[in-house]
Amino acid sequence: MTKTLFLLRHAKSGWDDPVARDFDRPLNKKGEKAAHIMGEWMASNGITFEHVIASPAVRVIDTLDSLWAGYGRKIEPTWERRIYLASSATLLDVVRECSDDHDSLLMVGHNPGMEDVVFDLVPDDGSSPLREEVEIKFPTATLAQIEIPVDHWADVGKPVAHLKRLVRPRDLDPTLGPDEE
Repeated sequence: MTKTLFLLRHAKSGWDDPVARDFDRPLNKKGEKAAHIMGEWMASNGITFEHVIASPAVRVIDTLDSLWAGYGRKIEPTWERRIYLASSATLLDVVRECSDDHDSLLMVGHNPGMEDVVFDLVPDDGSSPLREEVEIKFPTATLAQIEIPVDHWADVGKPVAHLKRLVRPRDLDPTLGPDEE
């Protein structure tokens, strides 16, 4: 059996908004567009998942709102406070607690924890060019699809997974790439 873990980093947030807490930062226009386009791509490529677990930070909520608009349907997430700015160890704890009733899971959160999950699950043996891409950068609104050869989420943790897909917003729309300095 294989479990599929999708990791989605929140889309680009607005640093211009005068919010008192980092937790409350909303998306900017570019982030909204990137999340919407990612949702459209997911729908058109048959990306499905049985369960969604997400950080309750405003930028993650906004990311999901835009993602669902592009995806064409909404899946109500389980809001998990521990995901907010979590380390890979904490994120993997959350994954291991998931029900085996679900074979595919979408986790939406923050870096550096998201990319560190990829590093912890996908072997660093030169066999994964996509892993090497993550080493360069795991941009906002990027989706990683990780195939994990386990029967139970509780067994996730060893570097035995395969990074099947890595899709960045700029891969779908070049205007969503890094801003020119």
